[in-house]
Amino acid sequence: MKNILRVYYFIKPTIPRRLQLLIRRLIAQRVRIKYADVWPIDEGASKKPLNWKGWPDGKKFALVLTHDVEMVKGHDRCMELMLLEEELGFRSSFNFVPERYRVSPDLRFHLQERNFEVGVHGLLHDGKYYSSREVFRGRVEKINNYLREWHAVGYRAPSMLHKLDWFHDLNIEYDASTFDTDPYEPHSEGMGTIFPFLVKGKIGEREYIELPYTLPQDHALFVIMRERTIDIWKKKLDWVAHNGGMALVITHPDYMNFNTTCGLEEYPATLYREFLEYIRSRYEGQYWHALPKEIAKFWREKDL
Repeated sequence: MKNILRVYYFIKPTIPRRLQLLIRRLIAQRVRIKYADVWPIDEGASKKPLNWKGWPDGKKFALVLTHDVEMVKGHDRCMELMLLEEELGFRSSFNFVPERYRVSPDLRFHLQERNFEVGVHGLLHDGKYYSSREVFRGRVEKINNYLREWHAVGYRAPSMLHKLDWFHDLNIEYDASTFDTDPYEPHSEGMGTIFPFLVKGKIGEREYIELPYTLPQDHALFVIMRERTIDIWKKKLDWVAHNGGMALVITHPDYMNFNTTCGLEEYPATLYREFLEYIRSRYEGQYWHALPKEIAKFWREKDL
């Protein structure tokens, strides 16, 4: 199954979008059956880190909201998504692709002024820089320039195609390109934990904190699997909360429809609103709601 996914993602750029969705839905049906014992919940991922003392202020679990902005359409919906979160008392991180579309400086500044975070999501979202170490190194300087220009400290790889030992080249405090369990991804080996962890390098290499996402991505749930409720999100959130982990979710404004009629690859933004309302009502006062950079800072300092 993993080989099928890798072949699909290799030839993906040559396949029409409607056919891509059909193929992914057929693959997802098989994946869902085959990996039912580890998705959406891998019981083994609940093991607590060595000498774990808990989240700040004795909170039961940590909550982290992140968004990957894939295309212009998503970029143009960021303000609406930000306002939705602000209305409900939440804040999040928006990860932009620097050279796939024009990232508005005004939008970045506005998000950061409102206590949201901005991160870098690859460079072109073409995945080619993972074809070899040399190609990746050729793009590192540009990525680091955007990190510096945007006052960003976090990175997420396109399509979660992570190379953790390569990411030491990036001037980052954290990476967020992995997951506890997600057999639907092309690089489908999970980290097997619902907690952050330190990624050490060789002598002289920059260390960083890895933040795996622990709730299924919205695109997989609502576009590929065509779920019509947030039941899977709720089930996984409840499990992460019960085990005191980090509930980190990735959503995409590109696929959220804030109007009435959804397009081919969209779902109603009301589902995301419902999810936030569930968190607020079910777990009021029980979670540490933090930005990714705050989680990374806490994790780096927790044993000092």
